[in-house]
Amino acid sequence: MITPQRLGLPDLGIGVGLRTVHYRHLREEQPEVDFLEIISDNYMESAGRPLEILDELAARYPIVMHGVSLSIGSTDPLDRAYVRNLVRLRDRCQARWVSDHLCFTGVAGRNTHDLLPLPYTHAALEHIAGRIRTVQDALGAPLVIENPSTYLAWKTSQMPEWEFLSELCRLTGCGLLLDVNNIYVSARNMGFDPQEYLAGVPWPHVVQFHVAGHTDNGDHVIDTHDHPVIPPVWKLLGQAWRLSGGASVLLEWDAQIPTFPEVHAEALKARRVLPARRAA
Repeated sequence: MITPQRLGLPDLGIGVGLRTVHYRHLREEQPEVDFLEIISDNYMESAGRPLEILDELAARYPIVMHGVSLSIGSTDPLDRAYVRNLVRLRDRCQARWVSDHLCFTGVAGRNTHDLLPLPYTHAALEHIAGRIRTVQDALGAPLVIENPSTYLAWKTSQMPEWEFLSELCRLTGCGLLLDVNNIYVSARNMGFDPQEYLAGVPWPHVVQFHVAGHTDNGDHVIDTHDHPVIPPVWKLLGQAWRLSGGASVLLEWDAQIPTFPEVHAEALKARRVLPARRAA
C-alpha cells in the first residue's frame, strides 16, 4: 500500500528543462541549479557527444527524465524496446524518476509526434493501467504520468480527467507530474473549473510540477512553452504546491528560448508563490 508523500521520492527544488542551446553555459559557468529535466527521447535516439555532455551534467546536477513517445494510451502493443532504452538511460544518468504523458502518439505503427487525447472511459482506464504496470515492472519504480493540455474531448468519455488520473494512481501506484499550465490551458479550452480539478487530485502521488508559458488566442489557448508564465498560472501553482505538501517544480521553455540566466530567473519566480522556497 503506497502512502508516503511523493511516493517516497525527493523534493528536488526548482529546476529547468535541459536544452541544447544551454549546454555551453551549464558546462562552463556551472550555475547553481536545483535539478535538470531531460527529454528522454533526445538521448535515447542519440549517441556520442550529447550523451557525453549528459554524463558530465548528471555528475553535477540531479536529473529527471520526461518522455514524449511512450504512447501509454495507444492500442498498439507496448514498445518493449523503447521501455528497455528508457531503463538503460535512467540507469546511465541516475535519473530520480521517469515521466511521460497521459496520451497516445499514434496508431497502427505510425507516430504522429503529437500528444493525442484519450477517451476517459472505464475500458481505457483498465487498458492503460495494465500498460503502466508493465512499464513499472521494467523500471522497478513508479512511472510518473503527466496530465496533458487538451483542445478537444471524446464524446465517449465517462469521467473527467482528474478522476481518470486518480483512478490510475489507485490501480497502479504510479506517480503524477501535475502540469499546472496544462490545467489552465485545458480549463480555458474545455470549460471546466481549475479548482474542481485540484479538488480531485490524489496529492500523495504528485511527484513533480510543471509550469510554462502559453499562447492565448482569445477563444482558445495553446501550450506553446515560448512565453513567460502568466500570473494566474503562478497562482494555480501556489495553490497546488500547498495542497501537495511540497514537490519539485520545473519550468519548461521550448521555443524562442532565452539565455540560461533568463530561463532560470523565470523558474525562480516560483519562490514568490512557494513560501518554503522564498529563503532558499
